[in-house]
Amino acid sequence: MRVRDYDGEEYDAEPAEGFAAAPDAFQRLWTPHRIAYVDNADGTLHGRDACPFCVAPTLPDERALIVARGEHVYALLNLFPYNSGHLLVCPYRHVALYDEATHDEVYEMARFTRTAMRVLTAVSSTQGFNIGMNQGEIAGAGIAAHLHQHIVPRWAHDANFLPIVGQTKTVPRLLGEVRQEIADAWPERPD
Repeated sequence: MRVRDYDGEEYDAEPAEGFAAAPDAFQRLWTPHRIAYVDNADGTLHGRDACPFCVAPTLPDERALIVARGEHVYALLNLFPYNSGHLLVCPYRHVALYDEATHDEVYEMARFTRTAMRVLTAVSSTQGFNIGMNQGEIAGAGIAAHLHQHIVPRWAHDANFLPIVGQTKTVPRLLGEVRQEIADAWPERPD
């Protein structure tokens, strides 16, 4: 069977029927498209010690999941989204905290956030948003050294038992598809 990976490359995948296995009580959620993250476990996409938000703008938009670029900031999809369309707005400059950002960076982050909300509503009928920044590791920032704002689209009933019981989040669409849809709808001049 032919399947596509994160970069759109096709490869052969064997069906699981007939594999040796001992039955157990676990259910399996097969997500072959996430092999890109496993394949990048050594950090080659960013370099082991490199800041992914500094490296992303140096890559092609499709590879970095960038949907729009501005003068001071850019918007990209979260590689590990809470929901489909989960965007991040980052300054190009490597700065950790909001109060260290320049006036121009703060202003453009605000414009990109408003535009992201409008684009997500247009392309996916978003019904609400969680918007925020975690400042510092102690506050939950996964990448504390580089300022970034989360824009998480929300819909009625978008959460179910799976994250609570199974510690698994389902995301119904592939990142590359979502990136293209948002990038295509992003206006030339953000609001």
